[in-house]
This record gives sequence, C-alpha cells and structure tokens, in this order.
Amino acid sequence: MRSLPDKRSFLKTSVNCLVLLVLTALSALGQTKLVEKESNNSQKKVLPKVAIAGIAIESSTFSPALTQEDAFHAKTGVEVFSYYPFLESDSINRKRAQWIPTLKGHALPGGTVTRKAYESLLSKTLNMLEENVPLDGLFLDIHGAMSVVGLDDPEGDLIERIRKVVGNNTLISTSMDLHGNVSERLAHHSDLITCYRMAPHEDAIESKKRAVDNLLSRLENGKGKPAYKAWIPVPILLPGEKTSTRIEPGKSLYAQLEPITKQEGIVDAAIWIGYAWADEPRNHAVVMVTGDNEQLVVSEAEKLAQSFWNKRNEFQFVAPTASLEESLEKAITSTVHPYIISDMGDNPTAGGAGDVTWSLREILARPEFKSEEGPSLIYASIPGPDFVREAIKAGIGGEVTAMAGAAVDNRYAPPLKLSGTVTSIYYDDKDAETEVVVQIGSISVIVTKKRKPYHHESDFTNLGLNPRTTDILVVKIGYLVPELYEMRGDWIMALTPGGVDQDLNRLPYKRIKRPMYPLDEKMSDPDLRARLIPLSDIE
Repeated sequence: MRSLPDKRSFLKTSVNCLVLLVLTALSALGQTKLVEKESNNSQKKVLPKVAIAGIAIESSTFSPALTQEDAFHAKTGVEVFSYYPFLESDSINRKRAQWIPTLKGHALPGGTVTRKAYESLLSKTLNMLEENVPLDGLFLDIHGAMSVVGLDDPEGDLIERIRKVVGNNTLISTSMDLHGNVSERLAHHSDLITCYRMAPHEDAIESKKRAVDNLLSRLENGKGKPAYKAWIPVPILLPGEKTSTRIEPGKSLYAQLEPITKQEGIVDAAIWIGYAWADEPRNHAVVMVTGDNEQLVVSEAEKLAQSFWNKRNEFQFVAPTASLEESLEKAITSTVHPYIISDMGDNPTAGGAGDVTWSLREILARPEFKSEEGPSLIYASIPGPDFVREAIKAGIGGEVTAMAGAAVDNRYAPPLKLSGTVTSIYYDDKDAETEVVVQIGSISVIVTKKRKPYHHESDFTNLGLNPRTTDILVVKIGYLVPELYEMRGDWIMALTPGGVDQDLNRLPYKRIKRPMYPLDEKMSDPDLRARLIPLSDIE
C-alpha cells in the first residue's frame, strides 16, 4: 500500500507550487510589458527635422541710402526663437519638430542692400543649413521687397540658392509681408506660401504661425508638397496707404481669403499688394492659391485676381491727404488734439532715408511756432549725430547750435542748422542709440544719432514728451500704426517729397512692367488666367 504524505510535507509541496505559479505569472507579465514597451518604442513617431531661416527688409530703390549688414541685427541659433512667440520652449509647435534655427535677420526698411551685406548673410545661412541636411522642412521668413545691388529678384535668388543646399525633397514654407513681391522663381521654389492679411500688420505673428502650421501639418499627414500652385500677376502697383485693410476695398478683398482656405483641397490663399518704391520687373501685385484640388485652386485664384482688378478704381488713401502747408493750416486751427500729420515722403518704415529735412524746414519757418506761446508741436524725428554730440555737451537746459539731417538724402533740402534749448537726452535706444529733444519756439524737435520711426507712446514719454496733450504731432510715417491711430484727435497725411513719395507719378520708373495701373489708367484689361507653377522638384 502507498503511504500517505504527512501534513507538513503536503503543505510544503503546496507552497512550492504556489510560489512557482506566481513566479511564472510574474515572468509572463514582465515579458508582456517588455514586448509592449518594445512595440511602443518601435511605433514612436520620429519628429520631422525643420530649419528656420530668413533675411527681411523693405528697401526703396528711389532712396540714395544703402543698407549694410549690421542693419539686419541678425540672430543665429536659439536666439532666432525670440522672433516667434508660437515657438517658445513650452509651446505645442516647438514639440512637433526637431527645430534647427539658423539665421534670421530683419532690418528697418531702408535703401538698397549692398551686395557684400547680402552675400555675407546668405553665405552664413547656407553654411548652417548645409551642416544640418537632410531636412524635412524649412520655414523661410522673408519680407519680399528686398532690393540688392546688382540683383533684380533677391528673394528669388535667395530661395534658389537655399534649394541647391537643402535639395528638392525639403518642404519649404515661405512667410511674407503683403507688400512683398512674388516672382515666378520664388513661387516655384516655395512649396507653401502665404502673407499677412492686414495692413497695418496686426496679424504678422499670426501669419507666420500659419506658415509653420501648414508646414508641420503637411509633414505630419504625409501629403507633402501641395499638388497645385496657381500664380496670377495683377498689373497694379499701389502704395500701402491706399490699400489698407482698415477701409474698403482692401477690407472686403482680404476678407475673401479665409473662407477660401476652409475648402477641402485648398491649403492657402494670399494676395500681395507688391512694393511700389522699387523699380524692378517683379514689382506688381500677385494672387496665389495652393492646394491639391486643381479645379478649385485655379478657379479661386482667378476669382480673387478678377475681384482685385475690378476694385482697382476704388482704392483711396486711408486718411485725408494734402500738401504740408494745407496740413499745417488744418492742424493749427483744429480744436481736437493731438492733430497728427504723417510726413509720408521720407517715411523710414517704408524705406525712406529718414533724414530729409524739407518738412522740418517748412515747419520751422512758420511764424506760428516762433514763440514758446505758439501751438505746441512735436517733430519726430531727424537724424543728426553731430547735433546729438553737441547737445550732450550742452546738457539738459543748455543751449545748442549744430547741423542735422540730409546726410544721406539732400535732394530736396540741405542739412539744417538747429538752435535751441536741450530739454531731454535719452541713451541706449535700440534703434536711435541716443535721442535728444531741442526746444525751438513752440516746437520740440527729436534729433537722433541714427534714424528711428516713432510708433509707440513710450517713444515719446521716454523723452519727457506727452504726445496726447500736444497740439500737433508730426511723424515720419504713412498710415498710423494702431497705437498712434487710437491716440489721434484728428489725422491727415501730408504729400511730402522723399524716397517713398506717395505720388507715384513723380517717381522715375524705368524698369517695371508696363502697362501698370494707376500709372497707365487707360490700359486694357489684363490676362488674369491662372498659371500653374511647377512643383519645386520639377525643373
């Protein structure tokens, strides 16, 4: 007979079996977790590698000024991110790609860029891109109205040379100012392209973000380059002050864009007004629509172009215009303040040299301002490094006499001798470097070491000036930026001379394509059929 195991032996055997079962289960669970982890790792999405680059300026060929490299204040590496709040370290878009910031330079509008400056900035950009190829994408942030000595189409040259480095497989998304110019070459090498939809450019950051969102989306969904790019040149060349989206017809023209982009098969739609103060064949308006539905891309582009052309006679200045003399008469008799006068012809935000003395000379000659008891007027501004140096020597409260202005553009008036009392000195401004205020009669003239546009209330309050309580405020600007616009009691735009003269008929155009509206008002209707631009990987 088999003997039965005793109780102690039975319990021991049972425990051992239970331990074995537990260990086996834990081992199996561990193997499962390991398999799941390995599976997850193998399925983990590899982020696209996307570079950032851009050289941007709006430069007038009708100004004698030349723009040097230091004017671009170029940033490289991680400093480039400071231009883009939507790419901050904790932002969603920052986490959607492996970002390679190369070089981004943005200069205050001015004169033609020297070839040396352009080649230097571009060479640095190309070297940094070459160090990081292959790339899945490139966000190209440009203006579109850069003029360079010896080049007709600088942005077209720039993107073509970039394309040779990054190759045809890299998806390039180009962001532009609506006052830029789009040549066929720029359109060809850009896979995605867009521009601002507001003037003044309150949507600048929003538009750049749209360019990045379009790029990342096309990389993530695998669709890559949109299949169709419709490009239509529109023979219209108008200043921004006549095409502001604050008023009609610019307001309703640009309002058509967003609904178009909501349609299936459309990626983006854009209208470029073009840049009026450069004499190059590419300077004219352009309409572009990109997407994957050929019929829709073509039809929407043609509708936009025709709508633009049909409205050409409706474009008017965004504010009343007059001669400087008439503007001053209105300002002096006005009962609302501040009465703002835009000194438009030498506007540095459009490419003027910023140192034309013609308007200031006319103002100083007016008898109304000879006495401190006259209407208070702030003039912003005139560059005069010699004057600034002498004012610093005199100190606040001291008397100063020195020359200012017309060191670059003396075609309309010579340098001015200014004599008055120094009331303010401000150092370390990022644009002007040093600013001083000299009181001459009832006029406060702001004199700067380097030219500077005055956009913000703080630009004045830093100097002890209150633009809200002055009777008259004269600024070298075109249409008012939002802060000045909200401040105005009344406003007029003075048709003054300079490198960005608003009277285009006074400009000596020789090389733009003709006929061109409004220079040729009686021209025949143009061919506004869409031209499908080949994809960037098709020569």
